Amino acid sequence: MASALRAAAELVAWVATPWALAPRSWVLAVVSVVVLIGLPTVFATPGDKKSVIVAVPGWVTVGLVLLQLGAAVAASWAAWPVWAAVPVSVLCAVVVVTELPRWRWLLRGDA
Repeated sequence: MASALRAAAELVAWVATPWALAPRSWVLAVVSVVVLIGLPTVFATPGDKKSVIVAVPGWVTVGLVLLQLGAAVAASWAAWPVWAAVPVSVLCAVVVVTELPRWRWLLRGDA
C-alpha cells in the first residue's frame, strides 16, 4: 500500500511541477521533470530497489522522496485550484505516515 501511495504522489509531482513552472519558464518545467524522474532513477539505495545504477545511502533515498512530496504539494497549490490541491496535500501527508517504517529502515543503515 505504501509504495502505491508513494507512486501516486510521485505522479502528481511529475505532472503538477512542470504545470506550475511552465508559465514562468518552459526550460524550468523540463528541468523539473528531468530532476523529479531522473534522480530517483539513477540514485537508489541497495536493497531498496532491485536495480541500482548509482548506490547511495538511505538518507539520500528519503531525501528524494521528500523532494517529490514537497514538489507535489507546492506545485499543486501554485498551479491548481484549492479543490485539487487539498487532496494532493492529504495524499502526501498519508504517504509520510505510510513511509515511516521504510524510512526508519533506510536511515538505520541496514539498506
